[in-house]
This record gives sequence, structure tokens and C-alpha cells, in this order.
Amino acid sequence: MNESTEHPLDGTLHDLLHAQVRDGEGNAAGPHLVGLADGALRIAGRRRRYRAGAGVIAVAVLATVGVAVASGTTGHTNGTQPAAEGTGPAALLSILPVSSVTERACVPGSGGFTVPAATNHPTYCVSVDRSRGMTDVRVASAKADRSATAGTWQVEVTFFPADRARYTAFTGSLATHEAPTNEFALVVDGKLWGTPLVDRAITSVDIVGWGDLTSAATHHLADRLTGRA
Repeated sequence: MNESTEHPLDGTLHDLLHAQVRDGEGNAAGPHLVGLADGALRIAGRRRRYRAGAGVIAVAVLATVGVAVASGTTGHTNGTQPAAEGTGPAALLSILPVSSVTERACVPGSGGFTVPAATNHPTYCVSVDRSRGMTDVRVASAKADRSATAGTWQVEVTFFPADRARYTAFTGSLATHEAPTNEFALVVDGKLWGTPLVDRAITSVDIVGWGDLTSAATHHLADRLTGRA
């Protein structure tokens, strides 16, 4: 297979974004994302948008085939039932820059995340730079919610002020890169939950990612991030 920093998929998310992104008044990011779609957004089945907001991230779960687990680690499935509130420590969120995406499974022990093949994409490996980014972040809040636009489930995660400042600096450092190195991996419990793309430093944002989300998966992830599971 070709070793490349480009995504292996050339699906036309441009059309999907035209259909799904609502360019409301005062929302300058939506049209810009549509323009980026052809060259940057390569992973079919996931639609993303960036709009002005209040320092919130909506974490998009990957395909229903399962969340990718780092090569060389063992993970548990999303099917675990949430425990009662306050029954355990909160899971930490890592936000890591994507270094490459290749159309193959990750090499065992490489630390990359293998995303299994689905009907709309082949198996591919997402590699990250673990020496950069934000690791082991404790979030201020997390809640499962249903997208009013797409009707799918998402997890809204709010940062504490210090981490929000770090997030702005981090996204600014990625903004000038070419795809996929202008994307970052959202990792919880050693699993990859999404790879949003940025084209500018994010100072105040609501990042919404649409995917094959379920109520059970999003509620469980929100519970893990807040210590309710």
C-alpha cells in the first residue's frame, strides 16, 4: 500500500456538506468548510462543521463497526451499560495531532489506530504524534445530546478555561498544515472516537461531527468523561 499522509478515500463530501451544513447568518465557518471538503475531508460517512460557540466540542463516534483501539492495546466495547452516577473516576480525553492516514491496518505495537472497513470505506490506520497535543485532559462537563440539524447523537464536551486556551494554541498550530495533518484525534479510554479537521485557530467554537452515533454509545461516553460510569 502507498505510505502517504493523504487520506485513502476520495469520496465527495463536498456534496454532503452542501446538503448538511446550514450556513446561518453570522456563521462564516460553514461556507469555508464546504470549500475545504474536496481537498481535506476524506473519510466518508462523517460530516463535520465548525461554527462560533462557547468552547464546546461535540465528539463524533466513528463507524458502527466499532471504535478504533490503538495497536498493541486492549479495549472494551461501547456496549457497556453506564453505571450509576459518581461510581468511578472520570476518563481523561487526549487530543493528538494526526501524522498520517494509510489504507491498511496499523502495524502491531505502532500505537496507531486501526479503523475497520465498513460499507463506505476500507480498513485504514490513523497514526498520531503522541509527543504533541493535549494529553489526559479532565473536562469540565460532558453531555449526550441529539443534533437538531442531522438528528444524530453527539457528546458535547466543555473545557476548563486553561485547557480552552491550550486548545486554541494547539488548533492554531495545525491550521496551516495539509490534510490529514490538520486533523486531530480524540482519544478516550485508549480508543479513537473522531478526527476533526481545523483550518484556523479555534478561539470560541462548537465543533459538531455527525457519524453513526447511537444513544447508548454517546451516553456511555459522556458518563465516562464525567465519572458516572
